[in-house]
Amino acid sequence: MPPKLSRPPDPNDPEYQFLERRINFALHIGIFAASNSFIWFVRSITYADWEWTLWLTSGWVMLLVGHGSWLISKETGTQKL
Repeated sequence: MPPKLSRPPDPNDPEYQFLERRINFALHIGIFAASNSFIWFVRSITYADWEWTLWLTSGWVMLLVGHGSWLISKETGTQKL
């Protein structure tokens, strides 16, 4: 079931911000997966010796981990138990 709001969108609403952050993170993961899959696929079929691919992937993973931890820290304070 896709995530949805229970009331009309209001950017100041905590539920809206919660959903917006999660969708933004999912979009970043999707862009990461598509881009890196393409880069590593091209690298493997051309037998290229691109050293920058490892650095790019590692750096991007660290940014995603940081974004994910930021997301979890924001959700911990706003989520209703």
